[in-house]
Amino acid sequence: MNAAPADQIRLLDVQALDVRLQQLAHKRRSLPEHAEIESLTKDATQLRDLLVAAQTEESDTAREQTKAEQDVDQVRQRAARDQQRLDSGAVTSPKDLENLQREIASLAKRQGDLEDVVLEVMERIESVQERVRELTERVGSVQSKIDDATARRDAAFEEIDGEVATVTKEREVIAGTIPADLLKLYDKLREQQGGIGAAKLYQRTCQGCRQELAITDINEIRAAAPDTVVRCENCRRILVRTAESGL
Repeated sequence: MNAAPADQIRLLDVQALDVRLQQLAHKRRSLPEHAEIESLTKDATQLRDLLVAAQTEESDTAREQTKAEQDVDQVRQRAARDQQRLDSGAVTSPKDLENLQREIASLAKRQGDLEDVVLEVMERIESVQERVRELTERVGSVQSKIDDATARRDAAFEEIDGEVATVTKEREVIAGTIPADLLKLYDKLREQQGGIGAAKLYQRTCQGCRQELAITDINEIRAAAPDTVVRCENCRRILVRTAESGL
């Protein structure tokens, strides 16, 4: 393959821009905010799970409190009715009076026991409500950190993407001046060789694989016409000759 020396030199410019695009892509993938957001999101998920469990317990305990209060109210009402009957004098039978007084005493004890249950449930619900408040605050705090890290990541994305657009445009302009067959070979080699398709020959060393060429290879390159597209015998990348090639 033949190409004007100037076209081969411009190929190095394209290569430099491709390297910069690779660096920008790596930078975008490797932003510290990625790991930060991932870690914070994991924490937030765990906290939200705990919060849901606490809210469920709060709801269950609230129902338990309502039921216990209803039980107390029912016993209180029944005791009030019995006391009203006793006070009215409607019950005259000594046995009935004794039974009524015994029931009132039993209801009083039952009411006391149920009121103890209400107090115990109220203590539990206060504790779980405090837990819900604490977890809600922690979730909010972690979410604020996620929002901050996301904003920083997005700002970095915007800066990187802006440079990518500029570099891509510059590459398009320069690549448009390079013969299609040479550019096609370069792109193929770049894909095969880890992103480097063309390298400068500097002081008899290929800057692609960093190996010094054998004297026989140097002699062949020295004898080649200026428009001949030469390749590195070690890595097969396109070798671009310059005044610093040591030929």
